[in-house]
Amino acid sequence: MTGMRIVQVTSTGGNRRVAVAAGDTLTLIKGVATTLELAGRAISEHTTLAAVVEALGTDGTESYDAVVSTGRLLSPADHAEPSRCHVTGTGLTHLGSAEGRAEMHAQLASAELTDSMKMFKMGLEGGKPASGVGVQPEWFYKGNGATVVAPERALSRPAFATDGGDEAEICGVYLVGPDGTPYRLGFALGNEFSDHVMERVNYLYLAHSKLRESAFGPELLLGALPASVTGTSKVVRNGTPVWEKPFLSGEENMTHTIANLEAHQFKYPFFRRPGDLHVHYFGTGTFSFKDGVKLVDGDVMEIAAPAFGRPLRNPVKFTPDSYIAVKSL
Repeated sequence: MTGMRIVQVTSTGGNRRVAVAAGDTLTLIKGVATTLELAGRAISEHTTLAAVVEALGTDGTESYDAVVSTGRLLSPADHAEPSRCHVTGTGLTHLGSAEGRAEMHAQLASAELTDSMKMFKMGLEGGKPASGVGVQPEWFYKGNGATVVAPERALSRPAFATDGGDEAEICGVYLVGPDGTPYRLGFALGNEFSDHVMERVNYLYLAHSKLRESAFGPELLLGALPASVTGTSKVVRNGTPVWEKPFLSGEENMTHTIANLEAHQFKYPFFRRPGDLHVHYFGTGTFSFKDGVKLVDGDVMEIAAPAFGRPLRNPVKFTPDSYIAVKSL
């Protein structure tokens, strides 16, 4: 089935379940408790996730609204051992809006290019090779599965942070098979929550700025990513939107192909350990910080695109997490 979307939930009885999402109805899939279990079957049977879902059949329904309101919605894929989930991303991969494109072209025409613009130009010129592997993108590490927050739950802005802000993205979700082959399970909306103020201090602080929680989902889109994805990103404060802007993704709006980003992710042998899960953010050109918006405690970030079903919603929560002292043994 083209365009099938799946979610993970906790049932009213407290068990993990996988379900097909359609409107307000979640149709529970028989025989599997997790998305990784479903993926394992697809790999062993040499077929697709959608084909396995159809072969297994269904086992009742749940109200999507009821699952959300009772806090039973989970990330659409996760690992029983969070340390075996790798959360990574790429930047400078998107062309952005027409306004953003004009600004970037003006910068590219400058005699003196910043390192970021040099990287962006490299992607423009070599990120979509006619064959083989193209230029490698900017790449960063965000953490392991312990940093992933489920949809509708709060993303933490720690006390040592200088900022915490939305980044509306698409992410790819992958499971490494028994023979070391990476399998793409599907695509999801993502909020690659980052510290933009820290990043602006010096680009060498990029690595620090990315070590934050993030969220993706709530639905996993099976099959191919649409060539062009148009969505909306907004920040809601006390029930009222204080910022809203369209975002563009999909290969038509990117400087790299998905295949090129994947090739550079999985060229490293230690990222091909059988059984590991990968969540990889593909980048964005849209975030509220760019327009001077500073999120405050309790703001809700919402990212939506029709191809992905329900929006990804997460409030931001300021937390006391700060520096700690190391003890000597």
